Amino acid sequence: MSRPTQVSMQDIAKAAGVSPQTVSRVANGSDAVKPETRQRVEAAMERLGYRPNYAARALKHGRFQD
Repeated sequence: MSRPTQVSMQDIAKAAGVSPQTVSRVANGSDAVKPETRQRVEAAMERLGYRPNYAARALKHGRFQD
């Protein structure tokens, strides 16, 4: 049985017609995104079933919870 493919920020960016940086800003709750762009990105996240990968984030930033 194969595991489902993880949807990436690049996938969301392509679907929403924005840059991966814009997707990152939306995912991290930044206010530096226009409301209509935020809605487009959030709709793409919902449509593609995006879920944040917290393990990858912890590895990238060197933060783990024991």
